[in-house]
Amino acid sequence: MNFASDNIVGASAPVMQALVQANAGAMPAYGNDELTAGIKRRFAEIFDHEVAVFLVTTGTAANALALSSAVPPWGLCICHEEAHVIDDECGAPEFFMHGAKLKGLPGVGGKLAPAAVSSYLDSLPKAVKQMPPKALSISQVTECGIVYSPAEIAALGAVCRERGLFFHMDGARFANALVSLGCTPAEMTWKQGIDILSFGATKNGCLMAEAIVVFNRDLAEAMDYRAKRAGQIISKGRLIAAQLQGYFDDDHWLANARHANLMARRLAEGLTQLPGVRLAWPTEANEVFPVVPKRVHKALQEAGARYLTWTEISLPQGEQISADEELIRLVLSFATTENEIASFLDLARAGSARQAAE
Repeated sequence: MNFASDNIVGASAPVMQALVQANAGAMPAYGNDELTAGIKRRFAEIFDHEVAVFLVTTGTAANALALSSAVPPWGLCICHEEAHVIDDECGAPEFFMHGAKLKGLPGVGGKLAPAAVSSYLDSLPKAVKQMPPKALSISQVTECGIVYSPAEIAALGAVCRERGLFFHMDGARFANALVSLGCTPAEMTWKQGIDILSFGATKNGCLMAEAIVVFNRDLAEAMDYRAKRAGQIISKGRLIAAQLQGYFDDDHWLANARHANLMARRLAEGLTQLPGVRLAWPTEANEVFPVVPKRVHKALQEAGARYLTWTEISLPQGEQISADEELIRLVLSFATTENEIASFLDLARAGSARQAAE
């Protein structure tokens, strides 16, 4: 049982089938093939908007290049203090922004509140010695497993428009958020003010395929050159496009996300029935963040269960993790089975029973 990430499983069968089919024969290189052109048209259909699309191989590349188009070297990008772009990219956004900075703000559950963003912006001196704010970046799903509603995104989008900031969404788990909300891709992005999106697919069934989706054409002009300099203009680019073709066909991407989210809900429901177990944040997508007794945590690890312990930075007000508790993160995927959920819950019950007996 490995719930450390949704990156640990391979690609889904439809994605692999599409990849094998696209592998046969010869096609123009460097993304100049019809398969790539077709996928770019598909993105426009999915988002019901004219878009510029740039296919890349990693989420780090997508985030770093997207932000580099929005923030000049003397600029500032605001994000949550635990956002992936500031906490897990080894400085890639700053590197590709050529010296621009990221500023992390606090917020419960990994979310930024419009008032907090506005307050921070108001606090900045206007002198040339201060890097001027140029962009706001949010994670959808957040690093704490919760989802921004369209109304919350719109409120942040309004702040961006008022302050002249570009608005970026890190959508590493875009599909999981989308099916959780039950809205359309347009309603979760450009209709609420998103200018540029890092569209994730690798965590939800692709082998290695991500996309930068640009709604604001002002940010697209130099992206081809940025991608080339970053080594992201792939010679056999059709093989990235093929993964996305298999991903989108028959709404496979949405089915994968629904399954992962369902597995997360079932795991959360089972865990919260155990004595001493509660959720740090609601389970809104495919991640579960339970607070468990340390004895249960130890029993799970000794039995071979794999997952991460998590930080307490973004806990709700009044929530505290005691010395005999552990906050853990469990990530479910399109490939998670009912048997894996049942086995994990059996181990947790056994650990809880041993604790009670002691």
